[in-house]
Amino acid sequence: MRGSEIFVALFLLAAAAVHQAHGCDYFEGRWVADSSYPLYDASSSCPFIEKEFNCLGNGRPDQLYLRYRWQPSRCLLPRFNGGEFMRKFRRKTIMFVGDSLSLNQWQSLTCMLHMSVPQATYTLTRIGGLSKFIFPEYELKIMFLRNAFLVDIIGTRMGRILKLDSIETANTWKEADVLVFNSWHWWLHTGRKQPWDLIQDGEGTYKDMNRVVAFEKGLTTWARWVDQNVDPAKTSVFFQGVSPDHSDGSLWGKAGGNCGGETRPLGGPEYPGGPHPAEVTVERVLQRMRKPVYLLNITTLSQLRKDGHPSVYGHGGHNDMDCSHWCLAGVPDTWNELFYAALLSNNQQL
Repeated sequence: MRGSEIFVALFLLAAAAVHQAHGCDYFEGRWVADSSYPLYDASSSCPFIEKEFNCLGNGRPDQLYLRYRWQPSRCLLPRFNGGEFMRKFRRKTIMFVGDSLSLNQWQSLTCMLHMSVPQATYTLTRIGGLSKFIFPEYELKIMFLRNAFLVDIIGTRMGRILKLDSIETANTWKEADVLVFNSWHWWLHTGRKQPWDLIQDGEGTYKDMNRVVAFEKGLTTWARWVDQNVDPAKTSVFFQGVSPDHSDGSLWGKAGGNCGGETRPLGGPEYPGGPHPAEVTVERVLQRMRKPVYLLNITTLSQLRKDGHPSVYGHGGHNDMDCSHWCLAGVPDTWNELFYAALLSNNQQL
């Protein structure tokens, strides 16, 4: 067995250990009140936070949503230690690739690290769709690349074409030691928010198609790229899972409502609205891959957090209802606690 094959086997075993440590699935559990949370104060310890995530700064009056911890059913989730994180991943590059939910997680992680080691200097640069947060002392780069579909959109005389079988933009990912991908929400956009005019699938070009089908085709192209181009001995790959929105209150028994005014999570462990169709698609694509990809299966635990969205406190005004993104501090911090646990299980390879 070659070295890379041994690495793949070890990575899969480590991932399985995180999922099923002593019979424990980290992604199955419930939210419990914990006064030691949140992990940071966005207004005082995270000066670079995006306004759209700074719910308290935008006037949100309730604070119970900040004081919940994710409790797996049969084990404990390791407490996040930012100092240990930066020491273990010194000289590494961690890159989040995806839409604004990736931005949500990326910003959460930078806040968590800055709070853990506040004396460490940092630089933050943004050029186009690429954001770089660097801790020079540790030579650690935490990057975010905005790429909502993962596959390509090109401009032509016919208009903007979403190419389900093309992924030329992937060359910008290769420098990272750890890649965390995300895609889903932009696949649903229509009208003025839709950033493409036509869909190309192989030799065919279409005005539209079933969005879940298109998502699976695009994700399959991404998976093929990972299988053909990622060396698991050098790069660890994660998929963020599908972050749910709470715009339809009927899914948890609030007919005609949404996330507005919600202050407490659902009890769990199951979400009344059932599995998310996009998450089912993600799992199906990942199961077909040859290279190891660790699924941060955050969908169900996030579905239970109907209280965690900015609602009307996303931009400091009361005209928009945001039930898609998440307040910071908040739910994405738990995503990063899970990410941290997964990295620790495999850090000897990085």
